[in-house]
Amino acid sequence: MPNIDTLPKVLRRNFEKFGDRKVAMRKKDYGVWKEYTWHDYYTRVKHFSLGLMSLGLVQGDKVSILGDSDPQWIWAEIAAQSAGAAVVGIYSDSLPTEVKYIATHSDSKVLVVQDQEQVDKVLSLKAELPLVKKVIYWDPKGMRNYDDPILLSFEQVLQLGRKYEKERPGLFEEMVEKGRGEDTALILYTSGTTGLPKGAITSHDNLLVWSSWHLSVNPSLDENTDVVCFLMPGWNAEQVSGLGAIMMLGGTQNFPESADTVQENIREIAPHYVLNASRVWEGVSSTIRAKIDDTSFLKRSFYNLFLPIGYKIADLYFDGKKPSLAWRAMYAVAHFMVFRPLRDKFGFSRIKVAQTGGAMLGPDIFRFFHAIGIRIKQGFGLTEIGFMSGHNDDNISPYTWGKPIPEAGIRISPDGEVLASKEACFIGYYKDAEATAKVFRGGVLHTGDSGYIDEEGNFIFIDRLSDLLELTDGTKFSPQFIESRLKFSPYVKEAITLGGKERPFVGAIINVDFQNVGNWAERKRIPYTTFADLSQKPQVHDLIKKDVERVNKHLPEKARVRRFALLHKEFDADEAELTRTRKLRRTFFEQRYKELVEAIYGDKDHLDVQAKVRYRDGREGSVTTCIGINTVT
Repeated sequence: MPNIDTLPKVLRRNFEKFGDRKVAMRKKDYGVWKEYTWHDYYTRVKHFSLGLMSLGLVQGDKVSILGDSDPQWIWAEIAAQSAGAAVVGIYSDSLPTEVKYIATHSDSKVLVVQDQEQVDKVLSLKAELPLVKKVIYWDPKGMRNYDDPILLSFEQVLQLGRKYEKERPGLFEEMVEKGRGEDTALILYTSGTTGLPKGAITSHDNLLVWSSWHLSVNPSLDENTDVVCFLMPGWNAEQVSGLGAIMMLGGTQNFPESADTVQENIREIAPHYVLNASRVWEGVSSTIRAKIDDTSFLKRSFYNLFLPIGYKIADLYFDGKKPSLAWRAMYAVAHFMVFRPLRDKFGFSRIKVAQTGGAMLGPDIFRFFHAIGIRIKQGFGLTEIGFMSGHNDDNISPYTWGKPIPEAGIRISPDGEVLASKEACFIGYYKDAEATAKVFRGGVLHTGDSGYIDEEGNFIFIDRLSDLLELTDGTKFSPQFIESRLKFSPYVKEAITLGGKERPFVGAIINVDFQNVGNWAERKRIPYTTFADLSQKPQVHDLIKKDVERVNKHLPEKARVRRFALLHKEFDADEAELTRTRKLRRTFFEQRYKELVEAIYGDKDHLDVQAKVRYRDGREGSVTTCIGINTVT
């Protein structure tokens, strides 16, 4: 796109090209899909940007956005960038302390928030955020009696913008034209798995280049592409693929009514492109298999009959082989009888590209999706470099991340660390010259990841260098690899594997999937009350033990899980056990559950712990839970 080097300029081009002739966004609201053309999109961005400028926003300022994926999130982002400001994304489920840290660290002067819940968070911090001059909310529900002068509604800012346009005609167009590719577009905060999150300064050039790399490995996407945007817009992967790439194509973004209706809304839209974090795909896989278990005997029989045919076709596809006429015929029957209605049930009837990001998707889950006709592709990227490697349509394997993008300059250091070209990367960490110098030492980006390039030129990601573990006998293993295989079970939601030079074997702490295990327990007529009660039922321990034994069969003898426990509660981001992108904080987790870890590596067969419970009336209490520890032979 010649002379188009910023996101606001991409919007301007789409407005001039499509106007009112093409839908740019849809939002499900009160059961109805409301449509916005590119003219609507451009006009709202223009007036919101002018409204911000009338409130004193100037080039170089920072605007934080706190909320779920919504049209207003995107409008606010492009509007702030049009005024020369940088945008900071904050996850909607962030605690007040996390909101305070990011808003303060980024020097944000304006907070754009979603609803009453987020307004309450910010107002509770008002005295601790002296730089914040205005808080703008876009969902007015429950806000009628709020009269704090710091508050403004989204509509009020739009009105200010319309008025300001009359006073300063042409200002918006002037500011958009003034923008340059090297200007800061975003400050993307890292997940903070090893400490406080760092703010990665990301330019418009970065975003547009990374988005073009993403499109280069997905040539089937075009201006008619529909995508459902439900992931966190503050996540780099969503900025690159859900916003940058779709804007460059001129495709349509669709926003679900709420977090609770995402799956229903995906089915209604039947998008051409879906990006999910690996943990979401794991959840979809578990849900599919759990629903199959709950269906009628006849449907379950057809599924079990045709699934091996799907696996056969998938394996031939991975090996680059063409199935015989007989296998194609059998798959056509399987497609008609089972796979097509199954994909339609979950909204994948029109899918062209299904992508996974974040942690590596387990090979079992990857192979399962291909078997039912969802040709999922893995893409590898970091906050600091966006998109580095991805599967092409003709080169897909559950064990690789595809071929590296040539411009990313991926290479492997002598100690196995993945390095990348500095020219392809972000600008640096905000207010952290020391961390910037460290990550760019030697003139290249040090990713902190372990991996290698195979003989065919494919990139293989192993794990974070800091997460690779070694046992007392020198055996090395990847915790993430074992965890992904455990989570192939519909009854396992999360897992953390344990090890270390002072430990003689691999242990694990497992989180059961409350819904799926609960349904299983009901079918087996096993009574239970709470999560803690269900997780410690002997029958549930036996159920999970079978899954651990299944995984062990595919692991080296010395890297097999020998002892495990079922945690009495869910892994929780609010308690810092997970990051907001659902990554494990391993060090923190092991410290928090130190007694349980020691019990797994001791001679105990159980451990009594105090578990918090919340009653329906809001009261909290605690009960003693006996956590069983299982040995796998």
